[in-house]
Amino acid sequence: MENITKLYGSLLANDNVSLTLDKGEILAIVGENGAGKSTLMKILYGLEMPTSGEIYINDKLCDFKSPMDAIRQGIGMVQQNFMLFNPFTVAENIVYGKEPRSHRIFFDRRKAAEIVRELCRKYGLEIDPELKVEDCPVGLQQRVEILKVLYKDAEIIILDEPSAVLTPQEVDELLKTIKGLAALGKSIILITHKLQEVMDVADRIMVMREGKRIAEVKKTETSIEELSYLMVGRRLAARKVEKQKSGKNVLKIENLTYVTPEKKNVLKGVNIHVDEGEIVGIAGVSGNGQSELIQCITGMIAPTGGKILLDGKDITGRPVWEVRYSGLSHIPEDRYYMGCAKDANLVEVAIMGHHIKPAYSQKGILKTTEIRKFTRNLLTKYDVRHSSLTQKAKELSGGNIQKLIVAREIEHGNKFLVAAEPTRGVDIGAMEFIHDKILEVRSKGGAVLLISSELTEILSLSDRIYVMYGGNTNGEFTREEATSEKLGLLMMGGKLNE
Repeated sequence: MENITKLYGSLLANDNVSLTLDKGEILAIVGENGAGKSTLMKILYGLEMPTSGEIYINDKLCDFKSPMDAIRQGIGMVQQNFMLFNPFTVAENIVYGKEPRSHRIFFDRRKAAEIVRELCRKYGLEIDPELKVEDCPVGLQQRVEILKVLYKDAEIIILDEPSAVLTPQEVDELLKTIKGLAALGKSIILITHKLQEVMDVADRIMVMREGKRIAEVKKTETSIEELSYLMVGRRLAARKVEKQKSGKNVLKIENLTYVTPEKKNVLKGVNIHVDEGEIVGIAGVSGNGQSELIQCITGMIAPTGGKILLDGKDITGRPVWEVRYSGLSHIPEDRYYMGCAKDANLVEVAIMGHHIKPAYSQKGILKTTEIRKFTRNLLTKYDVRHSSLTQKAKELSGGNIQKLIVAREIEHGNKFLVAAEPTRGVDIGAMEFIHDKILEVRSKGGAVLLISSELTEILSLSDRIYVMYGGNTNGEFTREEATSEKLGLLMMGGKLNE
C-alpha cells in the first residue's frame, strides 16, 4: 500500500500511509482507538475507497471497488464483529456464496460438509461441520470466520481485533492458528491492542497514531514498553491500587438460581456481596453463568429463585428501568447489542437510560440544550474522538464508542456499577483511562462488580475476587491471596488442594 490517504469530510483518517507485507509474514498494526488502523484495512479489503494512494498485489496495481474485488486478489478479512448466520450450520456458513451444487442446481449439503472437513484437516482447525453456529462458543465461531476466508483461497488474511472476545484458553489456540497459517505461506495482518500477543506472534510491527505511520520495528528489536510509548506518545504510569476500608453492603445476592426456558440450570445458588468502596471481580471462562448473573442483576431476565438486594431494596425480577433508577449503572459486555444503537447519534447514545430524569426532560419533552451540553462534557472529559454530535455510533471506532458508554454510566454518579468487559477491544491508553475511572468510583465510596475475561484486569483492580465455574462460585480470594495460577485452576473446575 503506497501513500494511502482517506478523508471523511474534514476528518483525516489516514494520512499518507504506506505498508508492505511479505509472503508468510505476520505484520501487526498497533495504535490507539481512532489511529486509522481499521480504516486502512477496510481500504485494503475494498470496504472503503481511498481518497488517494495505490495498492499493489504481487507488483500488480489493483483498484478495489468492493470486497469481491479484494477476494478475487486473494485477500480475506476476519472482522471484529462476526458476520455469521446463527441458525445455519458451520458448513453452510463457510461455503456461503460459493456453494457446492448437485446437478448444477441444488445445494449439496453432504459435499459442503466434506469440503469443510478437508479444510479443517489441511489447516489443523478442528470443528464439526454439522454444528449450528448458535451452539458454538465464541472461540469456535471465530474459527468458522477464519475457515470462511481460507475456503475462498485467501493468501493475505486480515485479522481485526481477533482476541477481543476470547477467553485466555481460546487466545492461546488462536495464536497457534496464526503461526500455523504463516508457516503454510499465508501472509497475516494482525490488528490488536494486546501487545503481549503482538510480541508472541508478529514478525514486524507498524505503529499508527492520529492517522499516520509513526514507526515500524522488528519484533526482535522492540519491547512492550517501547510499543506502548510509541502508541500513546507518553510513558504509562505503573498503577498501585491502595488498600481502603470498605463500608456497608450495597449489593447482596442470596442463593440465586436461573433455569432457562429450555430447562437448562445456568445459575445454581449463587451467593455474593459487594460493599461500599470496593471492587469485586468475577473471573471465569465465558459460558459459566456470568452473563446470566449480570442479566439477573440488571433486570434483563428474571431469576428462577433467590434474592437480589441493592442498597437494602429487593430488586429481584424488577424491570430494567426500575433497577436502574434504584441506583445501578451498567457497562454491558456487548457495546453494540446492549450498550447503544448503531444508528443513534452521539447525543442519543449519551442520554440512553437517563432520558426521563428531571434534569433532561420535563412532562415528556426532552431538554435538548441540557442534553447536548451533557454530551459535549462527556466527549471532552473522556477524550472520545468524534467529528460532530450528529455522528452515528457506528461511525466511531469500537474503542471510542466504548469510552462514551463508560462515560454515560459512570458520570451519572450511581452508588453501584456493574462493569462487564469494560475495556474489551480498547487500546492501552483508553484502558488505563477506564481503569482510573472505575477506581474513582471506588474511591468515592461506590461499589463495583467487575466481570472480565482478562485475568490481568481482574487481578489489578479487584479488592476481592470470586471465581465462577458451572453456574456457581468456585472460590473467593482477597487481593493479597489471589494469583493467576490459583484463579486459572478454579476457572477450569479444579480445587486448590489438587
